[in-house]
Amino acid sequence: MGGRIVIVGSGETSPTMVKLHRTLIQEAGDGPRAMLDTPFGFQANADDLTDKIQEYFSESVGVSVEAARWRRRDEPVAERERTLALLRRASWAFAGPGSPSYALRQWQGTPVPRALVEVIERGGTVVLGSAAAVTVGSHAIPVYEIYKVGDDPIWLEGLDLLGSVAGFTAAVVPHYDNREGGRHDTRFCYLGEQRLELLEAALPDGVGVLGVDEHTAVVIDVAAGTATVHGVGGLTLRYRERSEIVPTGESIRLQDMAALLSGTREGHVASVREVLDVDDPAETLEGAPSLRGAAAALKVSFDTCLAVADADGALAACLDLEDAIHAWSADTLQGDDLDVARQTLRAMLVELARAAVLGLRDARAVLGPVVDVALAARQQARESRDYAASDAIRDGLAAAGVDVRDTPTGMEWSLHEA
Repeated sequence: MGGRIVIVGSGETSPTMVKLHRTLIQEAGDGPRAMLDTPFGFQANADDLTDKIQEYFSESVGVSVEAARWRRRDEPVAERERTLALLRRASWAFAGPGSPSYALRQWQGTPVPRALVEVIERGGTVVLGSAAAVTVGSHAIPVYEIYKVGDDPIWLEGLDLLGSVAGFTAAVVPHYDNREGGRHDTRFCYLGEQRLELLEAALPDGVGVLGVDEHTAVVIDVAAGTATVHGVGGLTLRYRERSEIVPTGESIRLQDMAALLSGTREGHVASVREVLDVDDPAETLEGAPSLRGAAAALKVSFDTCLAVADADGALAACLDLEDAIHAWSADTLQGDDLDVARQTLRAMLVELARAAVLGLRDARAVLGPVVDVALAARQQARESRDYAASDAIRDGLAAAGVDVRDTPTGMEWSLHEA
C-alpha cells in the first residue's frame, strides 16, 4: 500500500497550510509524527526553530510532533539510532526550511532517505517543504551558493525520492513564482529565468523541472496514482521550453506528470496568472489570503473607522492585524509579508495615537463655533477702529493654532498643520 509524499513550495509552517496539515495527519493513521531538523541543523538558532515548528503544529494544527534530531551525519550513534527508530515507526514525517545543500550532505549515504521512503510504503505521509523539497528530485539546486554566494549554476545530486515512490524523475524547484526581487527576477527558487535555462540545458534527456509555487502544496498520492494541488498557486511541469500548469484545486495522473516531465508529451507555455486569471494569485486562497493582502484589507477597514470616528472599530482592526501577524510569525521562512504587515500595523498605531491626542472628530467642526465668536468680536473691534483689540484677538487665535487671514471677501481661518 502506498502513502503520500507532499511537496510544499513555501509557507509549510504558515496559516496557509494548517487545514491541509490537519487533514494529512489525520489520514496518515496511527503512529508517531516526526519532524527532521536537518535542513536548519547548521544554524545557531536550530533549537529555537525546532521549538517554533513544534509550537506551530501543537497550537495551530492541534497535534504534537516529535523532534527527530539529525543535524549532522556524525551525530552520536545513540542519537542517530533514536531518530531512525522514530522514523521507522512514524506515520507522518516532516522537514522544511534551511539549506538544501546542507541537508543533502547530511542525508546522502545514510539510512535517512530509505527511512522516509518506508514511511510512504507503509501508507504514511512525508511532507517536505522549501529547502527539504529541493532534495527530493533527481537533481537539486544549491540555492544559497548560487543566489547568495554567487557560485555558477550547477546541479547537485538529489535524493530522487520521487523516482523511488512515484516512478518519475525530475528536479524539484520550490518558490517557483517568487517575486521578492521586485525589478530583478527571483522566480524559480531565486534563480531567475536565465539561470534556470542554463541549468535545464545541463539536465539529462528525459528529466524535467517540477515547480511548486509559494504557499502551495502538491499532494502525490502513490496508491491513487494522482497529484493534487492545494494552496494559492499552481504546479508547473516543465520540459525545456514547454510548461504545463496544474492550478490549485486540480489533479493530474502521475503517468501524465511523468510524460510531461520527460518531454514525451507536449504541454503549453502558460503562467500561473494566465491559468488563474487573477492579478495576484496570493489572494485566491479560500479562507486564508496572504498576510500582505490581509494587512491591506485591514488598513482600509481601519481608515474607514477613523473617518467615521469609530475608535472601537479602529482598535479592533489593529488587534485583528496583530493576531494575523502572530499566526504568520509561526512561519519559519524568510519572506517579506511579515515586514509589510508590521509596517502597516505601525502606521495604524501611529494614526490611532494621533487620534487619541487630537480626537477623531473634525477639528474645524469642534472649534468652528468658538472661532466664529472670536472673529465676530474682532470684526466689531475693527469697525470701531480698535485695532489693538483686533490684533490681540488675531494673535490669541494664532497662539491657539488658528490662523486668521483678512481677504477682500472677509476673514478666513485655518488650523496649523501641526
